[in-house]
Amino acid sequence: MKTSVLIPAYNEESRIRKTLMGIIDIEEIDDIVVVDDGSLDETYSQAQGIKKVRAFKLEKNMGKGYAMNFGLGHMNEADIIVFLDADVCESSSEIKKLINPILKGECDVTIAAFPPAKKKGGFGLVKRLARGGVRLFTGREINSSLSGQRAFKREVIERLGEVPAGYGVEVGMTIDILRSGYTIQEVPVHMTHNETGRNISGFKHRGRQFYHILLILLKKAMGK
Repeated sequence: MKTSVLIPAYNEESRIRKTLMGIIDIEEIDDIVVVDDGSLDETYSQAQGIKKVRAFKLEKNMGKGYAMNFGLGHMNEADIIVFLDADVCESSSEIKKLINPILKGECDVTIAAFPPAKKKGGFGLVKRLARGGVRLFTGREINSSLSGQRAFKREVIERLGEVPAGYGVEVGMTIDILRSGYTIQEVPVHMTHNETGRNISGFKHRGRQFYHILLILLKKAMGK
């Protein structure tokens, strides 16, 4: 089975190469697609010239959902598709733990369950909204529904269609996956990412997350 990894990236010049270095030697990974979502720095050039990596650059910032759909259009031969954030640096090597359960036929989708954050972020409102929303619409308790590190059987991606736009993408996909009858396994990983703290930018980011997740849940409530 062929496994491809999709990495959407925006202004990650200091981290993207470290993230790629963590996965290029994983035997189970055949292909890596990086989509630079209109970065204003050197993200694109940092991703070029690395084995297994195909890098694409969008002319302007279009958002994570658009970048992911663009990348999926260049992964036609993949049997397993892995979503990976650009800011996890060397801990990206943990992604192997998400691929193996699917290779073994244990589930259709895996989601990375991160360890607790090292620094205080928000007050848990976004996480509670995400977890409660998934429970409301599927009856399932998924603690890692915000995690962007995921692996899918190709048929799941094809069934879902386009990746939703906005910060609610992961929650929306989790609901759609479970509603479609596919199985999800949460996999504990020792991964880290660029955490947001209790500062103005951090609260703005979480505010946008909350708003976008709420929009996704409202759409689900209306049957969309």
